[in-house]
Amino acid sequence: MKKILFSGAVLSLLLSSCTSAQKTAKKPAEAGDYINTITAAELSKHLYIVAGDEMEGRNTGEQGQKKAGQYLINEYKKAGLSYPDAATDWYQKVPSEFMKRGFAPKLNDSENIWAFIKGSEKPDEIVVISAHYDHVGMKNGEVFNGADDDGSGTVALLEIAQAFKEAEKNGHGPKRSILFLHVTGEEHGLHGSRFYSENPLFPLKNTVADINIDMIGRRDTLHPATNNYIYVIGSDRLSSELHTLNEAANAKYTKMELDYKYNDRNDPERIYYRSDHYNFAKHGIPSIFFFNGIHADYHLPSDTPDKIEYDALAKRAQLAFALAWEIANREERILVDKDGK
Repeated sequence: MKKILFSGAVLSLLLSSCTSAQKTAKKPAEAGDYINTITAAELSKHLYIVAGDEMEGRNTGEQGQKKAGQYLINEYKKAGLSYPDAATDWYQKVPSEFMKRGFAPKLNDSENIWAFIKGSEKPDEIVVISAHYDHVGMKNGEVFNGADDDGSGTVALLEIAQAFKEAEKNGHGPKRSILFLHVTGEEHGLHGSRFYSENPLFPLKNTVADINIDMIGRRDTLHPATNNYIYVIGSDRLSSELHTLNEAANAKYTKMELDYKYNDRNDPERIYYRSDHYNFAKHGIPSIFFFNGIHADYHLPSDTPDKIEYDALAKRAQLAFALAWEIANREERILVDKDGK
């Protein structure tokens, strides 16, 4: 009798352990499980290369930009990412003629660069995370490195992609597909993002949101005492849910001041219209733009990697990752419930 009771107790314990293990296994992954894979050290390593002198300021269609683009592609390959199945290679070619603009200098043919993680449950719904990898090149023999503009966003995309890939390797790939889109020609008129929006790889109706990252490595003159802030632009123009999700992600993970100064409809600098998210927003796609504001080195040769505040860069990249995670993994796609005005 005692032997039977003991066996029953053991069986009960085993069943209890199995139930507990099943509950643990079913616990959904969160952004917080991977957010700390985005580090200041990795961002610094990438940025000193992407914004190094050998990239010659990454002017649109010139050899320095192409060299920087090859570095990005090599890093994606190392992380185990590839280009979208619907594409033939890493590049979306943007012809010179498309970028022709009035009396502006003629630009060379250039390329957008894309990497991709296919969604596990809703693969046809696409979350775009964008940043421009071009800058203004060289002038009078000086390199305009563009470490903040937009080297910071460029390397943030790399780290965000690597975090999502790490989650996928652990069985926690995003429900929706994610397109990591490095666009060209931003400095000359948002050309690369405009080309993508007019020649999308995936139907725009399937594009759930664009998270755009342009200059997130410095602080501006309005925040001299802290870098624990980020300007948020456009989040409430088309979707109240996008705005709410971003505020919730920040409250849970990064706890920065979200500054909406440049989201003012009467902003005299019209920042909302000056980066690549706008070419998604004008097609009715909910879009959000992360930005650190203008500083004294903006569009000067002095915008160099040594002036980047890598702790701030990491935290801002982490917020973009956390927001992308929420958008990609929620049950329903975010609503478009506003007119964009």
